[in-house]
Amino acid sequence: MVLLAGAPTPTGGRSLRGFRTFPNAAADIVGSHNSPPEGGDDARGGDVEREIDGEAGTPGVREPRARQGHVLTGLVGRGIQKSRSPAMHEAAGRHCGLALEYRLLDVDRMGPPTPSLGAILDRAEAEGFAGVNVTHPYKQEVLRHLGRISDSARAVGAVNTVVFGDGERIGHNTDSWGFREAFRAELGDARRDTVVLLGAGGGGAAVSHALMETGVGRLLVIDPEPDRAAALVAKLDAQFGGGRVVVAANLAGAIAAADGVINATPVGMDSHPGSPVPDDLVRPSMWVADIVYFPIETELLRTARAKGCRTMGGGHMAILQAARAFEHFTGLTADVETMRAAFLAAG
Repeated sequence: MVLLAGAPTPTGGRSLRGFRTFPNAAADIVGSHNSPPEGGDDARGGDVEREIDGEAGTPGVREPRARQGHVLTGLVGRGIQKSRSPAMHEAAGRHCGLALEYRLLDVDRMGPPTPSLGAILDRAEAEGFAGVNVTHPYKQEVLRHLGRISDSARAVGAVNTVVFGDGERIGHNTDSWGFREAFRAELGDARRDTVVLLGAGGGGAAVSHALMETGVGRLLVIDPEPDRAAALVAKLDAQFGGGRVVVAANLAGAIAAADGVINATPVGMDSHPGSPVPDDLVRPSMWVADIVYFPIETELLRTARAKGCRTMGGGHMAILQAARAFEHFTGLTADVETMRAAFLAAG
């Protein structure tokens, strides 16, 4: 039986409904050699810190899955029904002559009972997925379920791309590179002596690392979980030094002193409506970026544009990170313009 088959989405992917049909599946999978009990350590936890050399298209990356014919990939997350990833990946596959299928594994559509992340990964691997993308809220939790991680994932401390093969799982982070390149293209000349980052989770970790690489003078990190913000600041300080990253507790004070602000929280998504920044704190002289891309114009961006701010939406980053993830899944070079066209058409 095919547990991961589900109803087609408007973009051609499939959603994961099988755990509702087979309620005992999660219980059968938890405790396999690949996933730890909930709240426990990964049986392969000692390997999580092992790195692999190289990224897509370089030595150290497995043989292309494309040689095996049909390529099955997907996205694991919550509230992802409006994701444009299926459209982008399947278009890139067609451009390369692949029969590629990209499914939405939306945990909000699974259960009862709701399966664990480990159970979902186990089942996807057993069903022959080449790999999966991972999004909110699993980009850091997924580290416990991996055998190896790339240099980029280790530097960021989060994974958004998991490749299956040869009995192991390799984690990559394509978010950081995607954000960095999008930022350089759209806001590369913007003043960034002081920048406010909203969110210290997996997305925030990727964005913060990219920002430091672009030469941000001072980064103020705000997160509703102070310990998580402090952990990210400590990691960045160890990597980049100079005491340039600090935890900020006062949103109004931080934004008043900032050249720009970046939203790396889920607030603004269709499933988490609203804005993380009160309208009266947005000034015309600042720039505003948001990594949320569904909707493509969030409430925060709409307010910022109305006030005359320079802005950057999450679409450019989404396209670039997807292109690199496609390369990890298939071993083939993605055509970015094909993926961009699919992204825009999916809206």
